[in-house]
Amino acid sequence: MLALTLLLTACASQPPVPSDKYYRLQAVFAAEALTSAKFVGNFEVERFTADGLTAGRPIVYVESDDPNQLQEYHYHFWTQPPTVMLRDELVTYLRASKIAGSVVTPEMRLEPQYVMTGRIRKLEQVLGSPNRTRLELEIALRQTDGGQLLFLKSYTHETTQNSPGVAAAVDALNEALNIVYSDLLADLRAL
Repeated sequence: MLALTLLLTACASQPPVPSDKYYRLQAVFAAEALTSAKFVGNFEVERFTADGLTAGRPIVYVESDDPNQLQEYHYHFWTQPPTVMLRDELVTYLRASKIAGSVVTPEMRLEPQYVMTGRIRKLEQVLGSPNRTRLELEIALRQTDGGQLLFLKSYTHETTQNSPGVAAAVDALNEALNIVYSDLLADLRAL
């Protein structure tokens, strides 16, 4: 009986499990929209691709002294898989810029004249002194008529966090995403 009482007392004195926290990345279009579309017709943005950990909902981090070992937070998640979240943010961003007649996703089942693909190479917090984040995206654009590759470029941005913690890392990644999408838009306008 004493053993059972001790066991129940030990179980009852455990600290509460932390609650799950959910985060999203958001790109804010802050430039002036084009007055006429650069790309005429349907401009399709496919779902991004990523490696296993980066594609998952748990937020990924690395320690600066061991940059090849990726780890996941247990209670910090993206609201959607990053492959969908970054694609959807890019669609919204490109629509606001008026870069194309129609910016669509494959789910709309329209025949595109242009197809953009993206690969998330890095989307991670780097724990060290100071804490920072890394975002690396590879973006390609092809014309469907003839399959000609029009554009292929990698964008990398590293941002120092303003404070420690996952929320600050998400803020830093949002800053990086805005810079990367702004640079991408400038490159598309220059084509």
